[in-house]
Amino acid sequence: MPNCNPKTKVHLFVGFLGVGKTTALKSLMAQKNEHEEWAGEQWVIVVNEFGEIGIDGAVLSDNGIPVAEVSGGCLCCVAGAQMTDTVRKMLMDNTPDRLMIEASGLAHAAGVIDELKAKPLCDELAIGAVFTLIDPRQFVSDDYARQSLYQDQISVADVLVASKTDLCSEETMNLFRERAAKLFPPKALIAEVKNAQMDIEWLNTPTAAKSRYRIKALPDLELGYQSQGFTFSAEKQFDGERITQFFNDLPKFCDGLVRAKGVFQVLGTWVWLNWTDGQWGANHISWRRDSRFELIAKSFDADEIEAQLQAALA
Repeated sequence: MPNCNPKTKVHLFVGFLGVGKTTALKSLMAQKNEHEEWAGEQWVIVVNEFGEIGIDGAVLSDNGIPVAEVSGGCLCCVAGAQMTDTVRKMLMDNTPDRLMIEASGLAHAAGVIDELKAKPLCDELAIGAVFTLIDPRQFVSDDYARQSLYQDQISVADVLVASKTDLCSEETMNLFRERAAKLFPPKALIAEVKNAQMDIEWLNTPTAAKSRYRIKALPDLELGYQSQGFTFSAEKQFDGERITQFFNDLPKFCDGLVRAKGVFQVLGTWVWLNWTDGQWGANHISWRRDSRFELIAKSFDADEIEAQLQAALA
């Protein structure tokens, strides 16, 4: 018989070492019983420590909320099987409304999400907003920006939380805001906090995308250009050859094409295709929420573009 119980909503908290993930969770736990609408929820927490001895779990376990530790490796590799077993036991023992997972600062977040979306966990879990905490001083550093692990952690986020803002100069914060606003796919929420103090309402950040949307105002749009975005559920796969042909033929469907970019799931792999200055390139990406495509041009038929994208589905 199918499971009629509602799925537990799971929130992943990722970020480099020392950005304040444990402090962020403690701030949410402290707020839980202060608000009537949250006090009735049952929460459980799973903490991943890269070392053999867990520290964060001990810090979090003084609040009455069940905490379990997965130590000795990254959730998505060495400790992957242990994570599945630990999560299933926590769900069985507590029947929680929400599961919070604090990943190691060295975790490949996309791999953790893949584990959560695979059987058997996908039958019991619904992935809610994913939170990535960052230090703006690192975010604006080219050295950090070039690290694939750091890129992955930024990419998977629905909510990007800039912590330690009180330690940053105004110049750093302005550069952070400029770069964060240009992230693709765009974030559902970009927040700035001191000492990782979160707002509990952020847990309800919507993650569902509309099938079509307008891109936010850009200088090109003020000059009379058009914009359009399209999204496809994560359950849909694109054919590699067809989506490649779509990008090759894109100038035929648009007059005065300025920019086009998209994230597509192709045979279980997520790729970012970016068209600019008359040519396009492809890179792997850790985004897992949906496939999406955006373009800016002088004119185009949005229905035709959507039909071409539909035709590129596997």
